[in-house]
Amino acid sequence: MRRYNSKVYGLILILIDVLVLIAAFSVAYIVRVQYDSRPLLENVYAYDFLLTFLVIVPFWILIFALLGLYNQRTYNRRLVEWTKIALGVFIGILLIIGLEYIIDNTIFPARLVAVYALIGSFLLIVLEREVMRAIRTLRFKYGKGTKRLLIIGSSSITNDLAFSLADTPRSGYEVVAVAGPKKILPDGIHAHHYSRLEEALKHLDVNDITAIIQTDLYEDVQRNQKILAAAQIRHIDYSFVPAESEFYSGKNTVDVFLGYPMITVYQTPLIGWGSIIKRIFDFVVSLLAVIIFSPVFIILAILQKLLNPGTIFYVNQRLSRFSEPVKLLKFRTMTHLPGFNSSNVDDAAEYRAMGREDLALEYERTNKAPEDDPRIPAFGRFLRRTSLDELPQIFNVLKGDLSLVGPRPILPQEVKFTKRRAALLHSVKSGVTGLWQVSGRSELSFDERIELELFYAQNWTFLLDIKILFKTVLVVLRGRGAK
Repeated sequence: MRRYNSKVYGLILILIDVLVLIAAFSVAYIVRVQYDSRPLLENVYAYDFLLTFLVIVPFWILIFALLGLYNQRTYNRRLVEWTKIALGVFIGILLIIGLEYIIDNTIFPARLVAVYALIGSFLLIVLEREVMRAIRTLRFKYGKGTKRLLIIGSSSITNDLAFSLADTPRSGYEVVAVAGPKKILPDGIHAHHYSRLEEALKHLDVNDITAIIQTDLYEDVQRNQKILAAAQIRHIDYSFVPAESEFYSGKNTVDVFLGYPMITVYQTPLIGWGSIIKRIFDFVVSLLAVIIFSPVFIILAILQKLLNPGTIFYVNQRLSRFSEPVKLLKFRTMTHLPGFNSSNVDDAAEYRAMGREDLALEYERTNKAPEDDPRIPAFGRFLRRTSLDELPQIFNVLKGDLSLVGPRPILPQEVKFTKRRAALLHSVKSGVTGLWQVSGRSELSFDERIELELFYAQNWTFLLDIKILFKTVLVVLRGRGAK
């Protein structure tokens, strides 16, 4: 019966969502009509209000279903679920307002009923989902409704899956057996280990296995067919997870090509409508930012001339999407030696020209300028510490050279440090801020920064962009990692 648990859970959610929506609208009606003395737009009897809503509820639930609120991939991810609940509730309210217009009949006796219903529906459904999640976690903790899992493979992905899924209250899986080399069995996991695949398959019934996950295909096709056949005969869930991360990062689509199922692997999910929405968002936000921060630009430009004589802006060529060069705009924070400028500067060579071999060696070791960089005057340090030096990059975003969120644009000479990862890193447009900036900034090593930015490129979502933007504000205010 375990294979049906997710479906049963989804049906329970539908039933409870219906009851919660009815409760939210009933409370909204009562609060406004019975406890608010202000006049109504029109008298709508409670019976008529509730009857109309009951007719609309099935369509509302259909909206929730189309948004994936009854899909296991949604209700296992809290922030995604909350976002979809908010969207579903908003669309549902619009549905009722649209119905009012079509039938030319008043449904809401007052505008505040719609507002109360919108807020109440969202809060009550979120509360309901959290209670259901707590009950589900508790059931998993005591082995109720879990899937008894056999993991087959020999890669690091196998080890990672076993370790992650062993947290039964969160995953809903009990890792009962692992087939593969002994090294793939994580420490502390009390599961049966089988060095031979055939031995693991022989004990499927004894171990009461209800799900199989395979991470590596055997060269012998018959062995792969044996696994699939064993699962099908016993009606066991079978899943295959490619051991190479490139196959499940980015965005994959499944289509039929010449009668065969074909998986197309994209470097990043930031394609199609996603890239269009991201560009529109970047343009609107950067345009507003230019207008709002225009007084700040003027003040900083004047201070720059007074306290740090020279050019106001620093223009440097960096590499962005598809390794295309862009002219990055910042407030100038450095004073370079004669012969070294923003377009041809080689930090190590400039340090040596200053007689600072120690700084040159440190830069060659870390690929980062040291904190006590002698080229940065006091006002420049202030701009860097407050991140105000990067404010002019808003114009880069407005122009389309950069995005608000993305991998940091790298210097041409840094390509050699990224090796073959540069192609994946530049599958998306570079950004003013990103995972690197909100995860430690200058406190992270160059390699750690690249790994974070690769993760962003392969796992982009619009929600991730919003989270990074909010975290950026907090990081800047705290001054954490800036230099």
